[in-house]
Amino acid sequence: QVHLVESGGGLVQAGGSLRLSCAASGDGFSIGVMAWSRQAPGKSRETVARFNSDGSTNYADSVKGRFSISRDNAKNTVYLQMNSLKPEDTAVYYCWCSATKLGYSYTPWGQGTQVTVSS
Repeated sequence: QVHLVESGGGLVQAGGSLRLSCAASGDGFSIGVMAWSRQAPGKSRETVARFNSDGSTNYADSVKGRFSISRDNAKNTVYLQMNSLKPEDTAVYYCWCSATKLGYSYTPWGQGTQVTVSS
């Protein structure tokens, strides 16, 4: 099993910044993609940023230029720097990754961290 522990959510005013962290741990598993998704009340979950195994990154159009994803491979930790936050960024943010061990692959998710942006 791979466990993902997120931190860094909270309440911030519009225009402010927050930094989320997510640490993955799992004996013998190789971690590939690490990413952040979010889900706002009444809306479907969307992936906002992902850090691919080859070092490339992808962002949802709604966060391009404001959010930045980074990764510390030695610590199996991924970060999401969120700047110029808007009320519509309010959501529960989830970390997830691709985990592989002995040919078995699956996608574990974190428990989520609440981000609330006030206007």
